[in-house]
Amino acid sequence: MAAGRGVRFGQPKQLIEVAGRPLVAWSLALFNGLAEIDDLVVATESEHIAAMESLAREYAPRLTARVVAGGATRQASTRNALRAVPERCDAVFVHDGARPLVLANDIRAGMAATAAGRGAVLATPVIDTIKLVPRGSHAISQTLDRSELWAAQTPQFAMLADLRRAHDAAERDGAEATDDVALLERIGLRVDVVPASAANFKVTQPGDRDLAETILRERAALARP
Repeated sequence: MAAGRGVRFGQPKQLIEVAGRPLVAWSLALFNGLAEIDDLVVATESEHIAAMESLAREYAPRLTARVVAGGATRQASTRNALRAVPERCDAVFVHDGARPLVLANDIRAGMAATAAGRGAVLATPVIDTIKLVPRGSHAISQTLDRSELWAAQTPQFAMLADLRRAHDAAERDGAEATDDVALLERIGLRVDVVPASAANFKVTQPGDRDLAETILRERAALARP
């Protein structure tokens, strides 16, 4: 998923430079190195389609890549991308192009947890105490038990048929969700959390870009012989 206008960031962030590459290119290069992945579909803004096609050729040359126009919402963008996934793919995962720090081993763990009728999502246990505050109020109505709370990340994993069915049902019913596994849950499928690195954060604010760049450069230095 590489659509969106980057309202909170102040500009579209898919193509901003981070540690020497466009932001989305870090994910493309990682996916290219995973033998389990054969096909890549990128959903982006119409004006960025040519640029994304070029990046896919440069950073994911092994993969069969397709670039499609995103929709008005993230959910609509994912639905457009799912329609472009070739039928030879049994399973899929959906990743935010603004999360450049995902680890290969975490992706593989998510794949291993996925089966017919069961999805998976990378996540981390919540470490803050979460307060429930009714909309329009500042008064706390409930303190949630953080031992039961996980912060969802991406990738989010499912069998292709299951995720298409979940999105089709949401479109039919006019239902909106903030992530894909919520749509799986909505049609009664099991979703497992897969513990993942806390560094797999989404670049949302300008300061996030600086932190991501620092981590990426540190990883590159450690990888050098």
